Amino acid sequence: MSITDWPASERPRERLLDRGPASLSDAELLAIFLRTGVTGRSAVDLARDLLSHFGSISALLSATREDFARARGLGDAKYAQLQAVVELARRHFAEELRVGPDIGSPQAVFRFLQAELDGETQEIFGVLYLDNRHRVLAFERLFFGTIDQSAVHPREVV
Repeated sequence: MSITDWPASERPRERLLDRGPASLSDAELLAIFLRTGVTGRSAVDLARDLLSHFGSISALLSATREDFARARGLGDAKYAQLQAVVELARRHFAEELRVGPDIGSPQAVFRFLQAELDGETQEIFGVLYLDNRHRVLAFERLFFGTIDQSAVHPREVV
C-alpha cells in the first residue's frame, strides 16, 4: 500500500508538520528524506529495511558510497543527498558552538570536537583557539597520523 493511501494522520510528512520531528520514528524520518519507495515497498518500508541492514542511523550515515549503493532502491543521487545533509548538520552544530554560548566545560569541548572530527578515520592533533570568553575563534588540524597515533612536533604547536 502506498503512503498516499494511508490516512493523513499516519503519514510521516503530515505528522512531522502537525506534531514536530520528535514525534516520528527513525524510519519515518528517513522515509521523508527518501521520498519514494521501490516497487512493492513504501518509503517507510524501505527506510526500515535500510536501518535493519545498516544497524543504526549512525552506521547508515557513515556508510561508504559502495555500501550505500548496494542497498535496493538507492544510488549515487541519494548518497549525495545524504552526505549533503550530514555535512549541513555538522556545519550547523559547529557554527552554533562558534557563535553560541561559551564552551568552558569539558562536555561542550567534547561536543564541538565531535562535530568537527566526526567521520575521521585517522588520529588528528588539532588546536582549539578560544577568546577570553571561551568562545571558539578557530579550530586548526595540525598533524595527521595513522589509525591510532599522531606524531606531534611541540615547536610547531608553540
